[in-house]
Amino acid sequence: MKRIVSIPFLFLVLMNARAQDTTASYFYVKTTGQLPFLEYGLGDDRLGGAKMTFLDTNVVLKVIDSVGTDYKVQLSRYHTGYIAKANVKPDTAQHNKPYYLTASWRVYGNATHDIVAVGMEERLPYRSIQQINPSRLVVDIFGVTSNTNWITQLKSVKEIRNAWYEQVEDDVLRVFIELKHQQHWGHYIAYDSSGKRLMIRIKRQPEKLCMKNLVIAVDAGHGGSNTGASGVISKGFEKMYTLQFAEALQKYLGRKGAHVYMTRTLDVDLSMTDRTLALRQQDPNLLISLHLNSAGNPAAKGTSTYYRYIGFRPLTQTILDRMLELGLDNYGNIGNFNFALSGPTEYPNCLVEIAFLSNEEDERRIMDPKFHRAVAKKIYKGIKDWLKASRK
Repeated sequence: MKRIVSIPFLFLVLMNARAQDTTASYFYVKTTGQLPFLEYGLGDDRLGGAKMTFLDTNVVLKVIDSVGTDYKVQLSRYHTGYIAKANVKPDTAQHNKPYYLTASWRVYGNATHDIVAVGMEERLPYRSIQQINPSRLVVDIFGVTSNTNWITQLKSVKEIRNAWYEQVEDDVLRVFIELKHQQHWGHYIAYDSSGKRLMIRIKRQPEKLCMKNLVIAVDAGHGGSNTGASGVISKGFEKMYTLQFAEALQKYLGRKGAHVYMTRTLDVDLSMTDRTLALRQQDPNLLISLHLNSAGNPAAKGTSTYYRYIGFRPLTQTILDRMLELGLDNYGNIGNFNFALSGPTEYPNCLVEIAFLSNEEDERRIMDPKFHRAVAKKIYKGIKDWLKASRK
């Protein structure tokens, strides 16, 4: 006689079998190395995948899949991301807590920055988003639920107008930081040495918005074995011309009283990681990165400026407006650009593609030292226009 198994009984058998299966479908890692970052997905181009955020070291991530050179990580119940396997190491600690909680906050200022310190139980992942109109920074902290019952805000702050949070999902806490000035001057996020506080550092607007009060970083694109594009007439390399333009800009800004930091002054190999870490050490007020464009279509020509974050767009707009006074075609103001030096959030930055080496008309200009000086003057005027607008 056949035995009839009821559906409820079969369900219990299956659930019991699953409970006895100790094979984990996930494991934990911690971020390591220099400048680890999360990507939104597996899309890729010559500049890499679309970046979600840079992360601090020793941030705990839950790996749920392996795809080529990347891990897929579970940030929260409804959010995932991808990180390069080279940017993590195994985490042998036990992470079997059903939830993590926030603690109290402290909002205060030190000699150089305003700081929002969020009490945490673990070094969990996060991302930041600049917003404008009104000007504020939004930080999502993944995998955490609020147990914050007070936020102490001190009068030592100078740039933060207000700070608060919303629990937008069961395990996503959203931090809002309202700024006093419309212009974003940069921010940096990392855990303190105890790992129990997430420190959101907000850079203040300089008290005097004048050239003599600014540290301006100038980056000559490419260098060494990284030659960049080459001209159709001169056959000269982009790395050579960008250094000439950078030197002209350094001299012009120096004459106007600015303190200038050059990422390179020689034809040497210099990785994007090395440039980024050096810039973090220098902590400039802004960065100008100089490049020359190239296209398969020889008719393509003109000048363009690029930014990654919306809060840094105004600088790129005023510089482009001034560059167009040179009679160059308008190739556009391009946002969300995934260039490595557009990625840091610590300072406003602008990548300038001065003109096209692949276009004969543009290249003739590029070869002329008078044009180098003219470009330097226009970039200077663009920065001045931006500073004037920032005073409003």
